[in-house]
This record gives sequence, structure tokens and C-alpha cells, in this order.
Amino acid sequence: MRLDEKLEQYAREDYYPFHMPGHKRRLMGMKEDNPFSIDITEIDGFDNLHHAEDIIAQAQKRACALYGAKRTFYCVNGSTAALLSAVSAATTRNGTLLMARNCHKAVYHGAYLRGLKTVYVYPQAETSYGLNGGILPEDVEEQLKKYPEIEAVLITSPTYDGVVSDVAQIAQIVHQYGKPLIVDEAHGAHFSLASWVPVSALSCGADVVIHSLHKTLPSLTQTALLHVNSDRVSESLISRFMGIYQTSSPSYVFMASMDSCVGLLERDRKALFEEYRKNLFSCREELSKAEHIQLVPESIKGRSGIYDYDPGKIILSVGKCDSINGSKLAEILLEKYHLQMEMTAENYVLALTSIGDSKEGLERLARAVLEIDENLSAGVNTDALKNSVDSCLDTGNIVENATRQDTRALSCSNNSYKENRQQAVYRISEAMELPVELRKLEKSVGEISTEFVYLYPPGIPLLVPGERITETLIKDIFRFMKQGLDIQGLSDYNSEYIAVVAVHR
Repeated sequence: MRLDEKLEQYAREDYYPFHMPGHKRRLMGMKEDNPFSIDITEIDGFDNLHHAEDIIAQAQKRACALYGAKRTFYCVNGSTAALLSAVSAATTRNGTLLMARNCHKAVYHGAYLRGLKTVYVYPQAETSYGLNGGILPEDVEEQLKKYPEIEAVLITSPTYDGVVSDVAQIAQIVHQYGKPLIVDEAHGAHFSLASWVPVSALSCGADVVIHSLHKTLPSLTQTALLHVNSDRVSESLISRFMGIYQTSSPSYVFMASMDSCVGLLERDRKALFEEYRKNLFSCREELSKAEHIQLVPESIKGRSGIYDYDPGKIILSVGKCDSINGSKLAEILLEKYHLQMEMTAENYVLALTSIGDSKEGLERLARAVLEIDENLSAGVNTDALKNSVDSCLDTGNIVENATRQDTRALSCSNNSYKENRQQAVYRISEAMELPVELRKLEKSVGEISTEFVYLYPPGIPLLVPGERITETLIKDIFRFMKQGLDIQGLSDYNSEYIAVVAVHR
């Protein structure tokens, strides 16, 4: 079966998307449902993204006005190209970047391309549900004091799970040291568009902010915005690097989708967000009644560096339930109820919601979770589920006595992370260009990686090129693989081998 045929077949079925893109496979805003009819190139009267003077320039100005930025750039290569451009424009070659360790892999790729030294600031541990907490302003200041050569600071807020850091305080501190603050707000393109969602980093003083329109708003996949909010990062350099990291043949279908999304928000955002609010909180109220499957509440705000929280990220935790894990819960939701989650973690699943969600879709989720929870209370299939969990944890000698923890523990915030941080021996750019040899994953402890290892989604590295491989890391990787979680980054797609620095012994 061809891909187009499979997609058409899937569209006819009743699977409901609790994942991006935010339009939830509904035609919202755009009137044309045939993309071929509007798929053009830079012909007369339709401007040029890389030298926008007319209709595209006006479209970017409308997006800029909606968000209240100084200048806004369209990005048709997703937030990835926007992050690469922001990192490149804010730093010099071989310079130093202070970045949150839970940044997306694109930020690490930007550090590689610019040959940067990376200094990390780590999120706090949210121990109740095993999430990544927020970035503390004082931790940012500590690193700025310790490394005066830092040229720019980059954090992710909100995280994949909806955790928002105190961006205003962080921006104030960063500016006191004369540096620009870049915020990857990819998952917060809807921020500030209603009173009940968190405030955007643009309103908090960040200098460059990146939004993925397609993640939480009705726009096509791969559409993003880069906002410049001050003079601390050169607009001309941003423009230069956007031209480098984006295709020279930008999709007019994508750009039309972005302008349509902005137009829809200009006209109808009050009604759209009010309907979304009612349906979302009704769903959350129902989900909070579950006994075994815990809805992560908004009350996590105010601890573990969590300054604010996006309620549109529905996190269903089974960390305190012995008979089921995140993978099994996601499997049941998909196979029995035809509900596709955005992300599966070891102890929870994430349902991503947006203004594109219907009342019926959210009600389906609540009914399904409560029915699963009732079955857990009644002991239905608990033996089979328990065996599934046990088999996931039985990973041989390499993971003997390993404990369950969040899938991003190594790159973020489990209780013991401070003792288990990987030691950086080389810069990313150095390690990726050294001679390599392949080693069996279980035999690689003590070696220096020349590859990334990350779980996808969300694409946050567990291991970065140039870092020494630890036994704790290997234990976690094997445990994640046994549970069927998606390990990526290794050139060996079977995840049996890892490329390490050949010259090191």
C-alpha cells in the first residue's frame, strides 16, 4: 500500500488524535481542501519568503501584531530551523551557549554547527509524577557568574509536558549580564491568546521566541514562527540564517496555512478559546475522578521550579499503579478505544489538546480512561498487565535492580540525576568529527560517545556526543527498549551498537 493510500484509509476510520498538529485533522480556517490547487512557486504577485516585500511581508506583520513582537519571521521548516537560526545568530563560531539540558535536539545540532561549548542548566525534579520541573532563575545566574564567556541563554518553556518556568525573572537576570535570552516556546504558540492559559515569553522580556503553530493551533505540520523581541540579537543575522536553514522553495501551502491560522485567531479566538476551555475543563474534571490513573493537576504549580502550567497538556500518570505502565495504557487507549496519544512515557501518557479538539473527542477520552480505571479496580486483566510490566523490567544483568523512572530522567530531572550527569569530555562538534569505532551498547561503559541517544518524542537527548557513557545510562536505555519506547539517534537502527571515539583508551 502506498503512503497516500494508507493516509486516506486512516482518515476514513474513527481514530481520534490527541497529538499534534493542533487542527486535529479538521479543516479550520482555510477554505481550500485541495492542496494541489494552491501549491505554487514564487510567481508574479506572490512575493518571496526570503526577500519578502509584498503579500508574505504583510502576512508576517499580521502574525507579529497578533503576538506583539518586534518582528516575526515565517518558518516552513518547523521550529527546528528557527532554533538553528536563533542559536547561530546569537553566538559566534566556537563561542559558548548556556542552555537548558532538556532542550530539543535542534538546539544541540545548532551547537554542533557553530562549534559551540555548551554549558547546561538543569530542570528541577518533580517527584510526585516523575516530570521535568522548571528552570530556576538562580541556577541560570550561577552559571552566568561561573562562565562569563557565555554569549546567549536558551531555555525550553513550556516543556513537552506543559511546565512553564519563571521566564520574566530569568530574562531579567540574563539581561543584567548583558546577554540575550532565547525561549523555545514551541509548545506554547497559544499562550497569551486567552486569559486562562499561561503568558507568553514575549510578554516576559525574552529576546527571541520560537512558536510551532502546528503543535497547538490549527496550522499544517512544519509551520512555525520566529519572533524577535529586542535589539539584543541582530535581525539581519536572523534573516541570514533563516535563509540558510530553510528550503529555497518554501511551500505556499504551508504559508497559506499560517496566514489562515492567524486570520482565524484574529476573528474568532475569543469564542474558540472559550469553547475549548469549557470542553477541556469538563474533561479534566471527569478524569480527576479516576482512582488508579492519576491526572496531573494544575496544583503542581509553585513547586519544583514550576512557575505555571498549561492545562491543555493532559498527563495521565500510572506511576503508583503496579498493574499497568505507560506503554500498556497507551496501547489499550489505541487498540480498544482508537485514541492516539501524543507521547508514551514509562509511567504516563500525554494527550495533547488544542482549540481543534471537539467536545465529543474529549468526552471519548474521559470515558475510556474511567472505564480502564474501573477495570483496574475490579482486577480485570491485572495479571496479564502485571506480567507485561515485569517483562519490561527484566532486562538482564545490565539492568539488574534498576528502578522505574521517567523516560527523560537522564536528560532532565529524576531524583538521582545530579549524581548521574554525563561528563562532557569533548565539545559536540569535536566528538562528531573524531575517528570512531562501533562498540556493543552493553560494552560501551566508560567510552565517549560520538552519537546522540534520545527518546522520541520528545527528542531530548539522554546522551550527547562528547559525553562519557555511564552504566546508569546503559541500564536505562535497555529498560526503555524492553518497554518498546522509541530510542533514536544511534546510527545502528537496531540499537545494538554505539559509535564511540576510537582514539580514547
